[in-house]
Amino acid sequence: MTTTTIRTTAPATTAPATAPARRQGVRRVRAAAVAAAVAASTVLYLAASAAGVDFLLTDPGKDEAYHLKAFDVALFSTVSALLGWGTMAVLERFTRHARTIWGVLAGAVLALSFVPIFLEQATASTRAVLVVLHIAVAVALLPLLRRRATR
Repeated sequence: MTTTTIRTTAPATTAPATAPARRQGVRRVRAAAVAAAVAASTVLYLAASAAGVDFLLTDPGKDEAYHLKAFDVALFSTVSALLGWGTMAVLERFTRHARTIWGVLAGAVLALSFVPIFLEQATASTRAVLVVLHIAVAVALLPLLRRRATR
C-alpha cells in the first residue's frame, strides 16, 4: 500500500506593513505636487514681474490698486493645493470614484478661478499671467490623480 502525503503551503502574502508604506508614498507624491504648484506659480510670478508685468489689481468700484506680491501668489497656491489634497483624501475615504469626482471638481474650480481675474481692473499682461499661474497650479496638482491611496 502506497501512502501519498499532500503538503500544502500557505500562499505568500504581503505583510500588512506595506499598506502604511504605500500610504506614505502617496503622501510623498502629493506633498511634492503641492510644493511643485507653489514653486511653479512663484517662479512664474517672479519671471513675469522681472519682465515688466505690473500685477496691479483694482477691485470694481474702487480707485486704489493693490499690488499682488510673490508672497500672495505663494500663499494662495499653497492654500488651493492643500484644499485640493484634502478634498481628494475625503473623496477617497467615502467613494470608489474619487479620482473621477476630484477631476471634475478640479476642472470646475479652475474654470471658476478665472472669473475674478476678469472682474478686476488690470492690464492685459497681468490678466494673461494670472491665467497662466492658475493653469500652472492645476497642472502641478495632476499627480494627485495618478496615485491611489489604500483604504
